[in-house]
Amino acid sequence: MSLKTPEILAPAGSFASLRAAIKAGCDSIFFGISDFNMRATASNNFSKEDLPKLTSLCKQHKVKTYLTLNTIMYNSDLDRMREVVDLAKKHHVTAIIAADMATIAYAREKGVEVHISTQISISNIEGVKFYSQFSDRLVLARELKLEQVATIIEQIKERKIKGPSGRLVEIEVFAHGALCVSVSGRCGLSLHAYDRSANKGMCTQICRKKYKVTDEATGKELVVDNNFIMSSADLCTIGFLQELVDAGVDVLKFEGRGRPPEYVFTVIRTYREALTAIEDGTYSKELVNKCNKRLKTVFNRGLSDGFYMGRKMNEWAKGDGSQATHTKVQIGTVERYYPKINVAQVIVQANQELEINEELLITSDKTGLVKISPQEFLLDEKKVKKAIQGDSITFKIEEKVRKGDGVYVFRKK
Repeated sequence: MSLKTPEILAPAGSFASLRAAIKAGCDSIFFGISDFNMRATASNNFSKEDLPKLTSLCKQHKVKTYLTLNTIMYNSDLDRMREVVDLAKKHHVTAIIAADMATIAYAREKGVEVHISTQISISNIEGVKFYSQFSDRLVLARELKLEQVATIIEQIKERKIKGPSGRLVEIEVFAHGALCVSVSGRCGLSLHAYDRSANKGMCTQICRKKYKVTDEATGKELVVDNNFIMSSADLCTIGFLQELVDAGVDVLKFEGRGRPPEYVFTVIRTYREALTAIEDGTYSKELVNKCNKRLKTVFNRGLSDGFYMGRKMNEWAKGDGSQATHTKVQIGTVERYYPKINVAQVIVQANQELEINEELLITSDKTGLVKISPQEFLLDEKKVKKAIQGDSITFKIEEKVRKGDGVYVFRKK
C-alpha cells in the first residue's frame, strides 16, 4: 500500500506571505493574532479584524487554517485566551495549536479542534496515548530521531490509538526552518536576562549572539565566535524527505512566520516539487542538490539535519545572520498595471542599475509575491537593456500586480 503525501503546513506572518504560501502550493497555514503564540511581535501576526478576510481567502483556495495559541497561560491571560478561542470558532478557523491545558480544555469545551503543540514535547507512545484524548493531531518533540518518529507512528497503528474524532491520531513534525537550542523551544534564558519570556512568545534570541567567557580567577577571556554554541543551524529535511514520507508522517510543518514572502514561496514551492517527485518516482540525488541550492538563496543560518539523523558537532550556526547566497534590494515601485496587454510600469527609485533578465520580486499584501525575469524593458517606447534611477520602464508580465507594489531585484551576493 502506498503512503499518502504529507500535508504541507506553511507559515504566515502577513497577507503577502500568506498569498505566497498559497501560490507555492501549501495545504494549510498557521498564523497568530495575539501575544498568545510563539511569535508574539506585531509584525508576525494578524489582527482580530483580519480574521474574516484571512479565513475567507484560505477557504477560497481550499487551504486549512491553524491558529497558534501555544504559549503558557497565567490566570491574568485566561479571559483573553477565551476571547481568541471564541473568535476562532466564530470565523471557522480549522483548528488551534495549543500547549497549555487551560487552552486545550476551553477549546474542547467550545467544540474547537485542537492540535497539541511541540511545546508539550511528546517523545513516546504513552505521551501520544495520553494526549490523544484531547486531539486528533500531535506535533512531536523536535529532538526525536527519524527512527523514533517512525516507531511512534508504527505503534499508533498497531495499538489503534485514536483521537476524539475516532480517527487514528495524526503526527506532525517540523521539516524546515529555525531550530531552538532548548528542548522543543521551552527556553528560560530570555526571561532570565531580559524579563521577556520565550514561553510567552517574546524571545529576544539571546542564544544567537556572540559571547565572551571570563575566568573569574585570572580575568583571562575567551571569545566564542567560531561556533555560536547556543545557536543551531536551520533544519532542512529535503535530503531525506523520502524517509520522512516512508515513516508515515501526516504533516510537514515549516517554520518562518517572521520571514518575508520570497522565503515562504521558495521553501514551500521547493518542498512541494520534491514531494511531487517522490509521488511520481523522480526524487533523486540530482533533484536534492538542485533543491538545496535553491533553499540556500533565501534566509538561513546554515542548513542541517537537525536531530533526525543524530546530532553533529558542526551543526551550530557560524554567525548571527543569514548565510543566504542571494539578497533582495528594493529597486522601485509599480506605478501602473495594464491588464489588457499584461504590462507593468515601474519607476526605478534606487541609485543603481537594473538590467534585463535579472530576477525581480514584486510584492505586497494584496499581490502576495510575483517573480519575473523581464527579457526586455521599454523606456520612452524604446527597447533598453538597463534602467537607472528615475527611469519609468515598462515590461511584459502575465500575473496581475498593483500600483504601489514594492519591486525588488534578487541578486547573488
